[in-house]
Amino acid sequence: MTSATESTVEHTAKYSAGHAAQSRLGYGHGSTGNSDKGLGTKFGLGSATHGMVTSAVKWSVVCLAVLFIFGPFLWLVAHAFVTSWTYPNLWPDGFTMRWWSVVFSDEQLQASIGNSLFLAPMTVLVSSVICLPAAYAFSRFNFPGRRIFQVSLLAVNAFPKMGLYVAMAAIFYGLHLMETVAGIMIVHVISTLVNMTWIPAAAFSSVPRALEEAASDAGAGKFRVFWSITLPIAAPGILVAMVMSFLASFDESQGTYLIGAPKYMTMPTQMYSMVLNYPQQVSAVFALILAIPSVALLLICRKYIMGGRLAEGFQIR
Repeated sequence: MTSATESTVEHTAKYSAGHAAQSRLGYGHGSTGNSDKGLGTKFGLGSATHGMVTSAVKWSVVCLAVLFIFGPFLWLVAHAFVTSWTYPNLWPDGFTMRWWSVVFSDEQLQASIGNSLFLAPMTVLVSSVICLPAAYAFSRFNFPGRRIFQVSLLAVNAFPKMGLYVAMAAIFYGLHLMETVAGIMIVHVISTLVNMTWIPAAAFSSVPRALEEAASDAGAGKFRVFWSITLPIAAPGILVAMVMSFLASFDESQGTYLIGAPKYMTMPTQMYSMVLNYPQQVSAVFALILAIPSVALLLICRKYIMGGRLAEGFQIR
């Protein structure tokens, strides 16, 4: 009995020792959990590494995009306030505001700024008078040739504009519109036709007919329905069209240069001569002034532009 008990105790001790040794070496029953844990840790490290690589690639692309977009703007800002900055110097030779005074004291540059600030709002006004009724007609009336007229408006942008402007110049010579404000206005209005027709047409189409019918049933006339119901709802889309038309007119250069130069020079056309006839610091200052209205208007109207009004305007309905 005693020998049997001793044998059992000895066997149990050997089993425990063997089990402990196997556990230390990574074998046995306990090894499965440890092995799984090790594999899990291994794959966990792999996932973390993959996530880090993905994040690094993503941020690299973002940084390159930011550099691509804002790099030229930063270059302009830097050169607008320096005396000179030449290669291979890593730091400018000095800082100054002299170039800004050169721009605002030059009569030609002042005239081009005034021309741009006059032509762009006038273009938006004339284009609105011509295109908004057409946009309302495209939205509310199903007349023969409706879609053909809509698509034909895109023909302005379907061909190289310089060829179009050369053909227009040949006609303008016969009509004595070369180097006139009227000739430049025609060029600018043509460049805004698509924006001022398609986007407001989509805005008018988004107005629920039920609201207009309810106002008519309440006794409101057609003009009051349009002024109180249709126009307020469509106003954001019309605002986007006006902003885009202002920017198109403000940045128009080829047709303006061909029709209006040298008598009428705007800011974009003046940039052609500034590259050759002025220091690059003056060109940087002038380019910043040219960019200010565009940036300001886009920031003011970003809620409507990012809200899909611009994309909705280029759908054929």
